[in-house]
Amino acid sequence: MQRRTLLKASLALASMGLPAIPAFAQPREAETDEPTFDFDWLKAHAKSLAGEPYRSRVEDLPESLATLAPLDYQKITYDRNKALWTGDTRTDLRMHFFHVGMQFDKPVTMHAVDPDSGRSRVIHFRPELFDYASSGIDPATLEGRDLGFAGFRLAVNGEGNPIQEVAAFLGASYFRAIDENKQYGLSARGLAVDTALDRAEEFPDFTDFWFVHPKDGSQQVTVYALLDSPSVAGAYRFDIDCQDKGVVMTVAMDIYTRKDIERLGIAPMTSMFLKGTSQPQARDTIHPQVHDSDRLEMWRGNGEWVCRPLFNPKSLQYNAFTDENPKGFGLVQHDHDFNNYRDDVAWYNKRPSLWVEPIGDWGKGDIALIELPTVGETIDNIGAFWIPEAPVKADQHLSYGYKLYWWPLPPVGPTLAQVEKTWTGMGNVPEGWIPGDKSPDQYARRFAVDFVGDPLDKLPGNTPVEVQVEVSRGKLGMVQARRFEPIKGYRAIFDWVPDDPSDAAVSIRLFLRTGDRPLTETWLYQWVPPKADERHYADSPEP
Repeated sequence: MQRRTLLKASLALASMGLPAIPAFAQPREAETDEPTFDFDWLKAHAKSLAGEPYRSRVEDLPESLATLAPLDYQKITYDRNKALWTGDTRTDLRMHFFHVGMQFDKPVTMHAVDPDSGRSRVIHFRPELFDYASSGIDPATLEGRDLGFAGFRLAVNGEGNPIQEVAAFLGASYFRAIDENKQYGLSARGLAVDTALDRAEEFPDFTDFWFVHPKDGSQQVTVYALLDSPSVAGAYRFDIDCQDKGVVMTVAMDIYTRKDIERLGIAPMTSMFLKGTSQPQARDTIHPQVHDSDRLEMWRGNGEWVCRPLFNPKSLQYNAFTDENPKGFGLVQHDHDFNNYRDDVAWYNKRPSLWVEPIGDWGKGDIALIELPTVGETIDNIGAFWIPEAPVKADQHLSYGYKLYWWPLPPVGPTLAQVEKTWTGMGNVPEGWIPGDKSPDQYARRFAVDFVGDPLDKLPGNTPVEVQVEVSRGKLGMVQARRFEPIKGYRAIFDWVPDDPSDAAVSIRLFLRTGDRPLTETWLYQWVPPKADERHYADSPEP
């Protein structure tokens, strides 16, 4: 994955993290009707499109728009009274549209669909709908051009006329939504193509959206999308439900391939992890933790729950977790305690989690996790998605369904105790050891994993609790489990000891048990040890 494309995507998403801006346009009354629209028509259209050579939709924007700075782009606003469905007392939902400009140079066509007749109409761009004050754009220079739009916002029009933005689609096939804490965080994508390979990643685009008028009084809206890229065309249906706890999206997708795809990612999501409890020195910042998500959670097809804490590596790390018919997975922001972030600007403690619940059997494949190095919090450096086991060939039709839960925590959880936090530090030393004391005979790295919840919080005090831990290389030193009363849980502690000078990544798997009975979900971790000549204690803090 290229840094340049990541930065481009993160800039697109950063513009949505600002307070909601009133926006954009209703369809004209004198539109020309399009053919009757439904999902079958869209799927047939996508299939036909995939049978043709790919044509880029990049548009030569006026220079004033193409060279806009992000802050000036965000100053382009619109009278919210012109938003789609404004004045319609049957629904509180409103559709607002983003202006083209900066890197958003692929116009997206918007369509309004009448749910009774099935007829749709194009929503045209008109500069008089926008307020360009303070942006440096002269609207007269945009007259006579139907520039299209860059994306859209979904908002709820509440009592007293406040607007609450709940979801946004902007840039390629990126989109995101909020939960009850009213804060944007990680993003989803329509599709991932050849992510984290030794060549440039392909970013498919949503080129068209169709909006179906909500049912009377409903907080749910249906949005259809057409996706296109050099490798694939696709038809998507999003049933977006604005619930009290957060947004739930039911997604149906049918994709049609133009060519072979080496790595196809289904239900992809991207997030940011800069530093957490196991990497306090990943960046020198006043905030103790900085991340949109702190773990990948997986509910495997065999019923096992797995927690994989996220990591900010020194180089790209790619992991694939093989599964069959997964029950769910997602990037989770498990820690919502403000005191662990102390950030009243970004509000990382309010960031939503994103959980994927497959609909139907997905068969065999892998849940992929990509972690890239970052020194800044504006770049998404974490990616996760499902990869089908069967090779994806040209002229193929693939169909998937799933639900996306943008909630503070996933809608389901393990019946066993969960990982609370992960810690690392110097190993092979007693607590309280300081530089200057006699150094240990051999370098080691210590890990501590805190588990909380049922059944740990109800165990009799004399219950024997053991650590079941495995490492992919190296050897184990001290291993212990002990009751950790302040958190009403248990702490597993172990030392990893190298047995060779290699700095290749170490995979670690751990859970707590009593006898043959597991007590916790499975903790997975990947750690990259320092080079052999850097394995000392007094001079160099571990990253």
